[in-house]
Amino acid sequence: MKKNTICLWYNRDAEAAARFYAEVFPDTSVGKIHHAPGDYPYGKQGDVLVVEFTVVGIPCIGLNGGPQFPHTEAFSFQIQTEDQAETDRYWNAIVGNGGAESECGWCKDKWGLNWQITPRTLNDAMAVGGDEAKRAFDAMMTMKKIDVAKIDAARRG
Repeated sequence: MKKNTICLWYNRDAEAAARFYAEVFPDTSVGKIHHAPGDYPYGKQGDVLVVEFTVVGIPCIGLNGGPQFPHTEAFSFQIQTEDQAETDRYWNAIVGNGGAESECGWCKDKWGLNWQITPRTLNDAMAVGGDEAKRAFDAMMTMKKIDVAKIDAARRG
């Protein structure tokens, strides 16, 4: 395990979530799976307790801690995409696997974890600033999944 690792709290499905992420995203894998050495409030001895995994190179652990701490929008993974095809692939995988759409490129997976699927062109527009950033931002504010062609058109004015 790395010195600094993101810990994500799941009710019971940390392993299923980690395996799903590994199927969807590059540079994502499932590592060690640790089983509970004894009974605990929301599980039994031998149940999967902790799953080590990476999400696009970021080390994480999934903790099957029970239902008391659900995910919120206070934490999300932002995945930068290169084009509409990549944006669609990630968005459709998350939303189509029991997830939900949100606004401005955000969606939630079926475990409640939030994702920002953000095309590079939108990040580039924000970095440029000024009128170009404002036009791209205004266009983004009308979207759920980001439409790359509309962001590019907004950038050009």
